[in-house]
Amino acid sequence: MTAQAMATVAGEFLDALDEERRALAAHDFADPLRRQWTYVPAWRPGAPLLGLGRAARNAAHRLLATALAPHAFAQAVTVMALEEVLDLREDGRGRRHSDDYHLAVFGTPGADRWSWRFEGHHLSVTATVSGEEVEVAPLFLGANPAAVTYEGVAVTRPLPLEEELARALLADLPAAHRTAAVIAGTAPPDILTGTAVATDPLEPYGVRGAELTGSAAALLGRLTSVYVDRLAPALRAPVEPGKLSFAWAGPSERGLGHYYRIQGPGLLIEYDNTQNGANHAHSVLRRPGADFGAALLPAHLATETPS
Repeated sequence: MTAQAMATVAGEFLDALDEERRALAAHDFADPLRRQWTYVPAWRPGAPLLGLGRAARNAAHRLLATALAPHAFAQAVTVMALEEVLDLREDGRGRRHSDDYHLAVFGTPGADRWSWRFEGHHLSVTATVSGEEVEVAPLFLGANPAAVTYEGVAVTRPLPLEEELARALLADLPAAHRTAAVIAGTAPPDILTGTAVATDPLEPYGVRGAELTGSAAALLGRLTSVYVDRLAPALRAPVEPGKLSFAWAGPSERGLGHYYRIQGPGLLIEYDNTQNGANHAHSVLRRPGADFGAALLPAHLATETPS
């Protein structure tokens, strides 16, 4: 039913566009742009939300909502709204706008295989549809600022559990497991995979989930579920903490740059908060070997190299 819902709403979106915007939105499924994504301010394919009529704009948001759980959809639109906060902080130098997000459709909605991507600064969601099967990956959510506070209390914080559960897990680890989990004293400046094709596991692995028991194992499962549960319920895969690993880089003190990753069979999660005084977070859910629906598609499409 998710594939059908996506096809219906994507068709409504394209039908609501004028000729010029439809030309921006509609691409061939084989277009290399289908697998070229970015989470930084840049040119990207698709029709921009800015200037869309009400019907097209609503359809764009409804299509995004077919892939995401309600709470993750709320996170996504909050990330978009933060562009206005960031624009004020920059005195308009970056010409940022909360409608500077694009929706691109690759192929014909409802065909044997097609895809769509909703993307802009700090938000990228790609869904690939093959028959009734849907793969949503990569799924990136970031936030700058990661938190807007008043008297020390966050009034806006799109990714709270992503940080708090990771900190709780790190604090709960016994000394030996914590030593294994902390792979570096300094966090990298960004997620390590960036927008490259995610295939091989990242090393070192950190602490293995199979070694954890009790509350630590439960916290690893809960943290992983925060990312998996971003997806609409019908699109989620079960979490098996025993098959995962957790790695942390950077100090544990709040306000300092930190990074972590979780990985296991067919799963990679990365989180980094180092920029702007550790108030600028990046997080991503990826499916190594299956991003952009690679596992759903014929071999020549699954292995094509973006130009």
